[in-house]
Amino acid sequence: MDLPTAREVIHSHHGDDQVTLTYDARFLRRKVLTTTSGAQFLVDLAQTSSVGQGDAFKLSDGRLIEVIPATETLLEVTGDLPRLAWHIGNRHTPCQVEEDRLLIQMDHVLRDMLEKLGAGLRQVDAPFTPEGGAYGHGRTHGHSH
Repeated sequence: MDLPTAREVIHSHHGDDQVTLTYDARFLRRKVLTTTSGAQFLVDLAQTSSVGQGDAFKLSDGRLIEVIPATETLLEVTGDLPRLAWHIGNRHTPCQVEEDRLLIQMDHVLRDMLEKLGAGLRQVDAPFTPEGGAYGHGRTHGHSH
């Protein structure tokens, strides 16, 4: 079966179709994905990339497939947010920073640490769109940026 192929990701807040992906699934290089309408396409990027809300896969047939963050089970963190964000960041953990809360992926070790620091904690279901990496590079590995 010859699938349309996406070799490029562009910034576009609309598409001809959509693909809903978790945070972890939005970090990819080569994979077959299925859109919300049931169409399949191949992602074949030159390097592993992080895609997010506002991005779209540009297919070989010209269509755009908009990326939608999936709803995930997350840990909502409230309390002394600057202090708690420092501790989360010190562990290189992806974190969605909002005015009145922080959101992180479920992790029992971090949960225990945050409880000991006096954080308010609650399990929530929401799309996860954490802050990008330093220097505008999104997710990175190592310090070669």
